[in-house]
Order: sequence, then structure tokens, then C-alpha cells
Amino acid sequence: MSSLSSLSEALHGWSKRLRGGALMGTAALVVAITLLPIGYLIVRVIQGGTDAWSVLTRPGTVDVLLSTGALVVGVVLCAIAIGVPLAWLVTRTDLPGRRIVAVLAALPIVIPSYVAALALLGAFGPRGLLQQALAGPFGVERIPEIFGFPGALLALTLSTYPYVFLLCAAAMRSADPGLEEASRSLGRSARSTFFHVTLPMLRPAIGAASLLAVLYVLSDFGAVALMQYDSLTRAIYLQYLSLFDRTPAAVLGLVLVVLTALVLFAENRSHGGRTRFRVGPGAGRAPRRVPLGRWRTPALIFSWTMIGFFLFVPLAVLGYWLQRTLARSEPLEVAWNALGTSVAIAAAAAAVALLASLPVALVARRRRSGAGAFLERAAYTPNALPGIVIALALVFFAVRYGGPIYQTVILLLIAYVIRFLPQALAGSSTALQTINPRVEEAARSLGRRPLRVAATVTLPLARSGMLAGATLVFLSTLKELPATLLLRPIGFDTLATEVWKFTEVGAYSRAALPALLLIAVAAPFVWFLSGRRGAALGSPG
Repeated sequence: MSSLSSLSEALHGWSKRLRGGALMGTAALVVAITLLPIGYLIVRVIQGGTDAWSVLTRPGTVDVLLSTGALVVGVVLCAIAIGVPLAWLVTRTDLPGRRIVAVLAALPIVIPSYVAALALLGAFGPRGLLQQALAGPFGVERIPEIFGFPGALLALTLSTYPYVFLLCAAAMRSADPGLEEASRSLGRSARSTFFHVTLPMLRPAIGAASLLAVLYVLSDFGAVALMQYDSLTRAIYLQYLSLFDRTPAAVLGLVLVVLTALVLFAENRSHGGRTRFRVGPGAGRAPRRVPLGRWRTPALIFSWTMIGFFLFVPLAVLGYWLQRTLARSEPLEVAWNALGTSVAIAAAAAAVALLASLPVALVARRRRSGAGAFLERAAYTPNALPGIVIALALVFFAVRYGGPIYQTVILLLIAYVIRFLPQALAGSSTALQTINPRVEEAARSLGRRPLRVAATVTLPLARSGMLAGATLVFLSTLKELPATLLLRPIGFDTLATEVWKFTEVGAYSRAALPALLLIAVAAPFVWFLSGRRGAALGSPG
């Protein structure tokens, strides 16, 4: 009898190790695919020989690195300063119209950075709407320049603060409101509870969202190009587009990878290496709203000022351009085919990225091994690369080793997953981090198999964060441009390529319709995530 028991325990241990090895292998395969662009950069640099590294000593390289760092820090600080208070206001307070605020505050995420920059230039640039409005009654002929750092900061803050807002709001919906209520019952004020209970609880979400913002800024080209701001990404694009020899661009791309690695290391150190923040979901009930009292008016002013500047101003400029088109009786062509293609490919990218993120998140959050932490951090690295670098890397490998998928939707889908996997991973990882492992251990102790525990316990508890991550991938894919332009099959048009087609030739009025259509398509998904249904999904069942 004892021998049978020993055999059973041995088989159970072997099965457990096999499952763990399969999970680790799957996570390693996912990360290996995401690292293909970095492999391409290394190959290009090796082919360039020793002369390739002379790029680092060129005049201006250090200045570009410093300007890039300044922009990253500025955007992240602004995104946190806007996103965290908005998330707290709509999930924890009695802010009037908080459901509407929750949806409208998240909507700027669907505005591509190049459209945001164009809209800000149209509103505040030379001969923009503000200057025209001031010229008549006040005779103002010139207003302060928006070009350079201020314009790039505003455009990229517009595109990144929704990451902080969405992930923090999802984290607060998933968290146990009893912790904050207990703090209030002990005599702490709402302000003290926010800083000593809520903010530490949000640390994983803020870290993940900040990381996404950093990667977004490092990889963006459209906003910095239109605002004429010298950044590392712009330098890479100029090298790729202006020179036959792309080795210098590859070197700068590797510099970007090194910067990303440093950011990932610093973000990991900020968590104390092995620190875990676990806040298990409580009962499926709404939290007790914090009365704003005399702070209600300032809170309303702050919320609607942010919404007005980052959402209504771009929409007003696009609407003005569309009105000019209608006034000239120009024919409007609604790109229905591009609309359907955009939704289909974005949905596919969101689903694939979410599935690909799960093994990496599980290895990192449940195995607690150095290999798991390394795989998670490595998966974030390619997201800092410009879309053109990822696209050229995939073309390089597809032509040599993957001929059947060259110029197919499959290759484009792979590019999207590589580009936006960190967004799905941030949602999945943050969601798993807030689940107490003892809940899963209790389910397994009752005889449930690991897969059943994952399906009936882990995934339902993590659904809010996973939904947030998948939605971020969906919305980001809708507006992705460089990779789509280089990898799309013939006749494969999206709303982003329609916008680019008109902005490339300066036909901003004609670009307004597909840009507004892109926002209109994405709005229901943002509402689903941020509004009443999103809250319902975020609440533990």
C-alpha cells in the first residue's frame, strides 16, 4: 500500500513538473517571438562592422538622448498626475456624472498621436483656431510657439494618460473596498486614506501603466515629428528613410533597446525586486462613495478641464476641418471597408495578445523564479521600438525563413502582437498580482485540477485587468500606422491608413472624417471598459 502511495506521489510530482515545464516553454516561445526585432538589429549592426559604433560618437547623439529622457519623464509625470486622480474620482467618490466622466476621460486613448499633434497644431499653432479667434477682437498676430517640447509633451500626454486612468480604475474596481472603509472607520480622512491605503494598493497598476507610457513615448514618431522635437525615435526614422545604409539606424535602435532595459530594471527595483502587492477582491459590492463636500466644485473643474483639453479640443478641430469640407461641397467618401478591416484585425490582435500574455504572466506571478521575471521584462522590450523597425525585422525574417506568410495578414498580426503584447501583459500581470494565491490553493485543496482552478477561480477574479489589457491592445491596433503601412497585403486598408493617406498630402479636411470615424468606432469599447458595464465586469462575482 505504501509503495502505491509513493508511486502516486511521484506521478503527481512528475505531472506537476511537466505542466510547469510546458508553461515555462510556452512563455519562452512567446518572448522569443517578441525579441525577433532585436535579433534583426543585432544582425544589421554585425553586418556593419566596427564602423557602426561610430554613430554613438557623432555630434548631437548625446543631445538627442537627453531630450528623449526629458520627454519621457515629463510625459509620465503628467500622465500620473492626470490619470490617478481621475480614476479615484470616478470609482471612489460621489463626483456628479462620474460614469460620463469615466468614458470621456478614457476616449483620448483612441486618438493617434499624429492626429493629436495635428489637432493641437490646428488649435494652438501658427494661424491656428486660437490665434484666429484672438486676431479679430484683440489684434493678436502671434501666440507662443507650441512646437518643440511643449507640443510633444501635450500630444503624448493626451495619448498616454488613459493608460494610467484605465489600469488604475480597473485595479480599484477589483480591490476590496473594505480596506479603505476600515481606514475611514479608524478616523482617517479621505485624503489620508487615499495616500496610505489606496495609493499603495494602486502601485502595481501605476507601475504597469507608467511602463506602458514610457514605452509609448520611446516608440512614438508621429507626434515628435509634427512638433519638430528631436528625439531618438525621430532620429531612427530619419536614418531609415534618408540613407541606403540602415546600419546607423540599427545602432540607434539598439540604444533604444538599452534605454528600455534600463527602464525595466529601474521599474523592477522600484518594487523592491520581490515585493508583491496583493489585495484580494472582497465581496461583489460597490464601495461606499467618499463625499467630496467642498471639494466637489474643484473636482468637477479638474475633471472637465482635462476632458475639455484632451478630448473636446481635438474633436473640435477635426469637426471644424470636416465642416470646411462640407462647406466646399466636396464629396465625402466613407471608408466602410477600412472600418470593417480595422475592427476585425484589432479584435484578432487583442485576442491573440491576451492569450500570448497569459503564460508569461503566470510564470512571472506564480512561479516566482528569476527566469519568470526575466521573461516578463524581456517581453516589454520590443514595445519601445518604432513600428517601422518591427515591420522591417519581420520582413527580413519572413523573406528568408517564412516565405508563405510574407505579405499576408498573419505577418501583420504577428507585428501587432509584438508591438502591443506589453499592454495585454500589463493587464494580465496586474490582475494576477491582486489575487491572493491562497484562494487558488484553497480551491486545489478541495480536489480541483489546476486547469479547473484557473477557469473557475483565477480567470474570473482577474477578468477586470485582463479586459483592460485586451481593450488597450484593441484600441492601439486601431490606430497603429507604420507597421500597417509596411506589412499590409495589397488592398488591405484601415482607418489609420486612410487618415495617413490624406495627411501625407496636407488634405487635413479630408482626413477629419476617417479620424472621427475611428474615434466613433472605439468609443463603445471604451464605454464598455470604463462605464457601467465595465464596472460590472470589474466587480468580483
